[in-house]
Amino acid sequence: MNITITKNELEFDTISALRIIAEMLARPRAVIGLSTGQTTINMYRIVGEIYRQHPFNLSEITLFGVDEVTNVPREYSGACYTMLKTQIVETLGIKETQFLMPPTVSDNFEKECRRYETELQTRGGIDLLVLGLGMNGHLGFNQPGTPFESTTWVSRMDEALEARIRKETGTPPEKELGGFTLGLKNITHSRKIILAAKGIQKAEIVQKMLYGPVTTAVPASILQLHPNCNFLLDAGAAKYIE
Repeated sequence: MNITITKNELEFDTISALRIIAEMLARPRAVIGLSTGQTTINMYRIVGEIYRQHPFNLSEITLFGVDEVTNVPREYSGACYTMLKTQIVETLGIKETQFLMPPTVSDNFEKECRRYETELQTRGGIDLLVLGLGMNGHLGFNQPGTPFESTTWVSRMDEALEARIRKETGTPPEKELGGFTLGLKNITHSRKIILAAKGIQKAEIVQKMLYGPVTTAVPASILQLHPNCNFLLDAGAAKYIE
C-alpha cells in the first residue's frame, strides 16, 4: 500500500499537482479523470501555475470528469463541468474535444452512461484517476451500499448536498436530482489512482478505508485491492494511521 503523509496543506497540494503533471509528461496521450471539491481546488491551481511558468505539450491529453450533477444547468457554479473548466481546463488551454464531461441534462441517462464509458475506452482507457474521499467513504457519487461491480450510472446524492443544490438552483421538489458517476468497477479498472484526503474530519474514514474490511459500507475500501493506488494524506487525515 502506497501511503504519503504530508506535513502541511501546501505540501499536500504541491505533491498532488506534481503527480498529475508527471503523468501528463510521461504519457502525452494520457486520459486523466478529475474530481471536484475542496480537496482538489488548490492542487489544480498549482498545476496551472507550473504550466504557465514551464509550458509543455498538452494537445493530446484528455481530461474528463469523474462525476456530474444531473438536472441542473451546465453553467451552474456547482456543476462539475463549470468547476473543472474554470479551475484547470481553461488554464491549461485544453481543447473542448479533449475535455469530456457527462451531460447535466438528458432524456436517456442510461444511454449517456454507456456512451461515456465507450468514449473513454476509445481513447485507451483511464491512465490516472484523481479521487477525493467522501466523509462516509464514498467515491464519486457511489454512496455506501453501492455494489463493487457497478459501472457508470446515475446515483441519488446525499440529502444535505441535494438540499444545497436545490436552494442554489431553485430546483423544485418534483424534479429529481442525481449524480452521474463512474461506477466502482470503472474506478478499479483505472491504471493508476491518486486518492487524496485532507483534514482531521476525514481521519476516521481514512482509517476505515485503509485498514477496515473491504466492504460496500465503505466504498473507498475497495482501493485496498488496487495494484497502483497512491493514498495522499495530510497530517490531520492521517491522525489514526500507525
